[in-house]
Order: sequence, then structure tokens, then C-alpha cells
Amino acid sequence: MYTEKMQRAKLYDRDPRKTEYSDKYAVRKWVEDQIGSEYLIPLLGTWKEAEEIDFSLLPDSFVLKTNHASSDVVVVKSKKTLSDKKIKAIRQKLHYALNHSYELVQGFEMQYKGIPPLIIAEKLIQDEKYNELRDYKFLCFDGVPYYCWVDCDRYTNHTRNVYDMEWNLMPWTQGGYKNSSVSVEKPENFDTMVEVAKKLSADFSHVRVDLYNVGGKIYFGEMTFTNGSGFEKLPDRINYELGCLWKLSC
Repeated sequence: MYTEKMQRAKLYDRDPRKTEYSDKYAVRKWVEDQIGSEYLIPLLGTWKEAEEIDFSLLPDSFVLKTNHASSDVVVVKSKKTLSDKKIKAIRQKLHYALNHSYELVQGFEMQYKGIPPLIIAEKLIQDEKYNELRDYKFLCFDGVPYYCWVDCDRYTNHTRNVYDMEWNLMPWTQGGYKNSSVSVEKPENFDTMVEVAKKLSADFSHVRVDLYNVGGKIYFGEMTFTNGSGFEKLPDRINYELGCLWKLSC
């Protein structure tokens, strides 16, 4: 089954490219080579220490995060709201992330081991149409995307819709999330998103390619080699079907 193969891959598939492409900073060069720099969210700066960040040099809106962790994203929609107290709290959050290893946090995701920790700042991209930034996550096997899920209201009432490549809503989700009560429209340039996912996943037996689509502009999000760390619940039938798609070589 899929989740069982995920655990095996974590133990035995030590492809060094997984570490490079899981690095949210280092992967940018590879993405540029594969599909072009126009798919990258503009980079505003990098720092090795939180105290090095000069907020006065950043634009009014931006995103801060580390290149090796998760759940450490800081979204600043207006720099005018940043008091000295808030800036101190942001530095503390990023300092904590920089000084912690994440390969064991969710269960032996060893591709994160060896990533040189770094803080990166990116342009804040927003989708005014949906009043949120929707994530389009493509489940790919040997360079073929089979499903795309969309997370909605991630920070309020997290829901998840899973679609096939014809944009048919599937009767299942990963992680037990409910479907969104709001209609999720198929992006007009969905076929282009599929082609991007194909190119980025071509050399891997399985990877999740995360993309954004803002006003028809496609942006690269990240490459995820241990989707849910293999611990998020799936219906037994889907767990089996996804497992059959994954041709493990290890």
C-alpha cells in the first residue's frame, strides 16, 4: 500500500537529489533550469541568522520562512503593523526554526538532513479572487500526475478537495479533511500546470509537486518527497491504488 511504501522509501531511498530539491532555496536553481525563472516567486533576501534581517530594506508586504522546515512561515501583509514587539517575536520564531533539525519531527524524513539552514524572504503573492492563496498539490508517479488536491481556508477551517486530471471531484481526501463547501474552479491554464508537474517529477518514482496559480500566473511552491510522511489517513481502496502506481526500486 501507498503509506507502507512511503515508510520503505524513507528508510532505503536515499537519493541525494531529494535533499537538494527539498531545500526551498537550493531548489530554485534547479526549477529555473527545468522550467524557467518565470515560475519562481521573486526572492527578496536571504540570511543565516534572524538578527541579520533589516526590516527597513524589505517592501511593505513579504513572506519570511526557513528553507528546511515547515510551519514557520511569517506572512507580513503590511509592514506598518510591525511593532518592535512583533519584530522580536518574528526573530525568535525564525531563530528557533534555524536551530532545530526537522528530519525526525514527523518520522524519519531524512531528505531534510544536511540542508544548510537559511532564512529566505519572498514577495507576497495573493489571490484577490479567493481571498486566500490556494495550494495545488499534484501527486505524481514516474513523471505522470494522477491527482491534484486543493487546500482551502488552511488557517481557519481547513478543507481539501481531490481532483483527477479531468477535474472530477474524488470521493476521498487525504488526512480525513472534509471537502470545501465553496466551489473550486478548474484553473483556465490547468493543462499548463499539469505539464509543469510532469517536467518537475520526471525523474522520480513518486513526488508531490506543489504549485500556486494567481490570476493565471503559475508559481512553483515546493517538491514534497514524503507526502504527509505516510501517516495521513487514506481510504483502504485508495491507499492500495496509489501504492500500485508507485514502482519502488529500493
